[in-house]
Amino acid sequence: MRWVTVDALMQCAHLGKVGLTASQSWVTIEGRPVLVQADPEGRPIAGCPNIGPTIKPCTTTLKVRAGYSPFIRVDGKPVVLDIVTGLSDGTPPGVVKYHVTVPGQTLVSEVE
Repeated sequence: MRWVTVDALMQCAHLGKVGLTASQSWVTIEGRPVLVQADPEGRPIAGCPNIGPTIKPCTTTLKVRAGYSPFIRVDGKPVVLDIVTGLSDGTPPGVVKYHVTVPGQTLVSEVE
């Protein structure tokens, strides 16, 4: 499982792109900040094509369901791994997930 950086490609199930921001800047990989707990939450989703008369496109990520490191922490917060997943605010509610497509780096990983 790779660590996720601010350069990762995170998408909703409809392929809308999650806008990522790192809350810390002192742990980096190739000069790019690593994401930690809560960084993927409450982030904007752009370009979700799930649009229609009673359909709400994904616009925001909700709480992470799984994918924080149980071992590695930065300032007490778990590192985000490339298996991270959670729900978006799109329709149908409680169904549409977001996930990492590209972790943003290929050098650092965690082994269970």
